[in-house]
Amino acid sequence: MRIIIAGAGEVGTHLAKMLSDEDRDIVVIDSDERKLFALDSYNLQTSQGECISFKMLQNNGVEHCELFIAVTPFETKNLLACSIAKSMGAQKTVARIDNYEFLRPEYADFFKNMGVDTLIYPELFAAEEIATALKHNWVRNWFELFDGELIVAAVKLRASSPMVGKQLREIGGSNTFIHLNAIRRNGEILIPRGVDRVMENDVAYITTTRDFLPQVVEICGKKKVQVKKMLIMGGSPIAVQVAKELEKSDVKIKIIEPDVDRCTYLVDVLPHCKIVHGDATDSDIMEEEAVGVDAFAALSDRSETNILSCLMSKEYGVLKTIAEVENIQFVHEAERLNIGSIINKKLLASSRIFQMLLDSEQDNARCLALADAEVAEVVIKEGSPLCSKDVKDLKIPDAFTLAGLVRNGKGMLVKGDTRLQAGDHVVVFCMHGSFHKVEKFFKK
Repeated sequence: MRIIIAGAGEVGTHLAKMLSDEDRDIVVIDSDERKLFALDSYNLQTSQGECISFKMLQNNGVEHCELFIAVTPFETKNLLACSIAKSMGAQKTVARIDNYEFLRPEYADFFKNMGVDTLIYPELFAAEEIATALKHNWVRNWFELFDGELIVAAVKLRASSPMVGKQLREIGGSNTFIHLNAIRRNGEILIPRGVDRVMENDVAYITTTRDFLPQVVEICGKKKVQVKKMLIMGGSPIAVQVAKELEKSDVKIKIIEPDVDRCTYLVDVLPHCKIVHGDATDSDIMEEEAVGVDAFAALSDRSETNILSCLMSKEYGVLKTIAEVENIQFVHEAERLNIGSIINKKLLASSRIFQMLLDSEQDNARCLALADAEVAEVVIKEGSPLCSKDVKDLKIPDAFTLAGLVRNGKGMLVKGDTRLQAGDHVVVFCMHGSFHKVEKFFKK
């Protein structure tokens, strides 16, 4: 499958790295040669030039391209590049945009006729992620698979968790409602085995089913809080989308914005929100506005300010904090701090495009990429030798673990005595870059 990515910024680069682990023909185009240098060690091609050049696209085989993705920083260039690529034979096109208005249903035919199949608005993905974080405020990350039949949650474990200090086999042996897939410890992802011990401040990636969520909250030492009041720092496009996402909920939203003109705009577009002119990094303003607030989201365009503001809001007793970290390289460092959920719209955009690509393919295995790990779905084929043994006897490689499965439409966890059956949809949690090992194992 030939894929052309126009734009070697953070979205394009991260997406290219994710795709380069698979057996695909990847080309990345950018006018800045320095950005392309960072991709030299990956299994892909790079081409310096303009993505809106007919000759450049022709030289890179756009007529044989099954997916053309334009993610440059310029909306108009992305739309034009997709239009040109489609006219030259690209099967499917995706463009990153900055204008939410373009997503309105009445304009869908216009962009289809223009040659743009799918529009990607990263700010909307970030807003949806924040709304999810508020709903499931006891976790760092929340993923629903197979329409919610299986749930993967990332939880920061404190000393209050009954799991802390125990070996994995102790946890799994007595708790049939939980499967601990992986642990992030000191910035590194580990796939734990039975003898490994859970430690305080680990971020645990847990698979469970919806019926057992109360027990999972308890064993993680957490409490689920109903968010009634939310304070947002910065009236950014993400903040506007968050407010619109929560417009029909019972959450009362207050936005602090330092720019007077932006405040005037926010009053017009968000009449249900309270808009405060000021700087959320000012301790006096925070002390006054954070009283009685359940959740705080720092959504300014400066990652450092967002991180510091979340730390400050914790001092004022805010239970749930969310920081938008614009720079991908800051994400792992930010996750080590006690600032709650980290949102990066570029990672979210990359993962959504990746998921979209995989959903369109007919391969046996699919994969949804996270920041530093992957959740793969594999369908067990009729006659597979994997169905002849219990899971504990399958000699599963250390790079991944079987997190759960869906059988006849019902989600269930995988235990040592589980025996796979033809037609099972198996969920595999694996280290980043190990997806090829998953495919090899299940093709036995």
